[in-house]
Amino acid sequence: MTFENKTFVVAGAAGGMGKAIVTKLLDAQANVAGCDLHVDNLADLKENNRFKAIKGDLLDEKKVRDVFAEIAAHFGGIDGIVNAAGIAQSATPIEEVNLEKWKSIMDINMTMTFLTCREATPYLKRNGKGTIVNIGSVSTTRPRPGLQSYVASKGAVESFSKALALELASDKIRVNVLHPGPCDTSMLEQFAGEGADVDEVKEQVFKQSVPMGELITPMDIAKSAKFLLSDDADMVTGSVFHVDGGRSV
Repeated sequence: MTFENKTFVVAGAAGGMGKAIVTKLLDAQANVAGCDLHVDNLADLKENNRFKAIKGDLLDEKKVRDVFAEIAAHFGGIDGIVNAAGIAQSATPIEEVNLEKWKSIMDINMTMTFLTCREATPYLKRNGKGTIVNIGSVSTTRPRPGLQSYVASKGAVESFSKALALELASDKIRVNVLHPGPCDTSMLEQFAGEGADVDEVKEQVFKQSVPMGELITPMDIAKSAKFLLSDDADMVTGSVFHVDGGRSV
């Protein structure tokens, strides 16, 4: 399964899942544009001539438009996109969630996904086919108390992805949502909450919640994203793909 001469955009490329996806796609001979506010975390990839790091705020409409134009001009087109950017929520009772926090979570987890998908679509239509993978969360199926804002944002990602899959099916553009379970990234530490013993929470709460007994790794997510982007998944669209060690069962 190789992606030679194909170009993919990874939003949130500097995070744990995002960087694993970038690495997996580069290993498969793809061209990859990694977009993030923290491109310093991608410095070790700069010698790869099939990789381009782009720093930018993907909540800025004009910036998103310019980023996709730059990528298409640099690589000669765009074949797919993975939306891996996201923000967590520390467990918070709803009466303590202010509007600013709610909007921040919805903007980063959902609005950014909308903007990048919107800007990617004309380039994918130009190709005559394309693929979109949006990262959701197992919490939409198995919520936890105090995560109402995060769960709502990821539920929106799922619904949006299904609707977009139907809308773009006649254009041969596939749209799928990938729901990770508890994944061993820095975001998991955010869920643990301020002042918590992160290692203890990982072991006693998150790891124990996975029937297979292990935390999901970023590379587990990357391997599944690679499949959904590939021609091996040619008839897979509108799907909800759980990578959670049985957590959603």
